[in-house]
Amino acid sequence: MHEPVEASFFQQSTLELSKALLGKLLVKETHQGVAAGWIVETEAYIGPDDRAAHSYNNRRTTRTEVMFGPPGYVYTYVMHTHCLVNVVSGDVGHPEAVLIRAIEPYVGIDLMYERRRKAKKDRDLTSGPGKLTKALGIDKEDYGRPFFKPPLWIAEGKSLVMEEIAVGPRIGIDNSGEAKHYPWRFYLKENPFVSR
Repeated sequence: MHEPVEASFFQQSTLELSKALLGKLLVKETHQGVAAGWIVETEAYIGPDDRAAHSYNNRRTTRTEVMFGPPGYVYTYVMHTHCLVNVVSGDVGHPEAVLIRAIEPYVGIDLMYERRRKAKKDRDLTSGPGKLTKALGIDKEDYGRPFFKPPLWIAEGKSLVMEEIAVGPRIGIDNSGEAKHYPWRFYLKENPFVSR
């Protein structure tokens, strides 16, 4: 199976990391087997000054605590019954994160269908942040794990050119004032697995 990236990979600005994650492989190992997919869509959340971020105004709670630590760790949280997965970014004490919004299935597709029984075709398996965590078996227990060691890791992937990356405003954050217009969503152009 693909080796995890080095911890040093995560030491870049949140916007750069959001782009660098595209094309990388997100892998989860469980007792049921391994499931993995290529990251095709991300969103950046830049902490203290970003009204859409959980850590806006340096809000420090049990939930956001991991974001105040070093980059490259797992920040999971539940929203409307869906678990969402983020990569902690930014320097220690500066809570930032990148939401993984969509992946393209690669390994363990049968397992993904087992977990996402309502999915009728591959595109439905992982084309959204709540769908992909269910398909891969990512849950709240993964909170605080490093993304550079099993059982949940990011591995090297396909090399991309900047022309393949599209940029736009983030999705589903309507109540966050001017922050809803920031162009901090990144995705692979014309990839059918992008959430929308």
